Amino acid sequence: MTEQETRSGSYVQDSYERKARYIETRITRDGHDGYGVEPGRYRLAVSRACPWAHRTILTRKLLGLEDVLSMAVAGPVHDEDSWTFDLDPGGVDPVLGIPKLKDAYDKRPDGYPESGITVPAVVDTQSGMVVTNDFHQIVKDLVTEWTDHQRPDAPDLWPEHLRDEIEKVSELVYHDVNNGVYKCGFAGRQESYERAYDALWARMDWLEERLSTQRYLVGDQLTLADVRLWPTLVRFDAAYHGHFKCNRQKLTEMPVLWAYARDLWQTWDFGSTVNFEHIKAHYYATHLDINPTGVVPKGPDTSGWDVPAGREALS
Repeated sequence: MTEQETRSGSYVQDSYERKARYIETRITRDGHDGYGVEPGRYRLAVSRACPWAHRTILTRKLLGLEDVLSMAVAGPVHDEDSWTFDLDPGGVDPVLGIPKLKDAYDKRPDGYPESGITVPAVVDTQSGMVVTNDFHQIVKDLVTEWTDHQRPDAPDLWPEHLRDEIEKVSELVYHDVNNGVYKCGFAGRQESYERAYDALWARMDWLEERLSTQRYLVGDQLTLADVRLWPTLVRFDAAYHGHFKCNRQKLTEMPVLWAYARDLWQTWDFGSTVNFEHIKAHYYATHLDINPTGVVPKGPDTSGWDVPAGREALS
């Protein structure tokens, strides 16, 4: 996401369209773009509030890459200029030595990408420059290019025999759910909002039915399809249900999706990557065009995430 969510997309006929042109440079084993995989060289800049960054946090954790790819965590509430490292002592990232992520984007000779100053971003610690902010490709490359540094028992999140289905399911989920909640929240007209709302809930019902007979979205194992969906689900009741007017039901009122989300929280320790206070602070205190008072809700009660999901029989 950009420093201000309304700047990460544009309104076309009063509907929201996310700008999708990101920095295409890749970090690969052979370094064909000039950046080879190298432990300790890069720093992953994230916010725990951002669902797109959350995908990279989850993937890094699942693959056991914490010791080879360090992480800079920006605060959830920022100014109009940039994500800021105000959580660190002195408000400066201890590795990059910068107070704002914008400083690492400023070092790019070609200027800012169309997407703006977004997280996640991978920064080269040698040059201090953002290498890429392509959240979709970053996750894939962590899986396929960093294999020499993954833990021995890391899950295969991108199995070759399931790749076509993973991409097909993920594309549907991206348009209707991951980005669909934003289409609802930033709709400029009633008709645009209702169109996005209907598409969101049609897909949520589809997911509810699909997951009623299988534990994971694709095949019988955890894949990138699950990693891509889950950050939206974990934010649903805390932010999207009220703040983005996605209020037909709460996640906790959808038995299958609620059990599925809790299963991943518990079984794969997704829960350790979540900070609900950061999530609420960002959405409610940053999107002042939607929530002018900036008041952050105290709820919802999140204790239910630790209730056993009971989905093992679907394995």
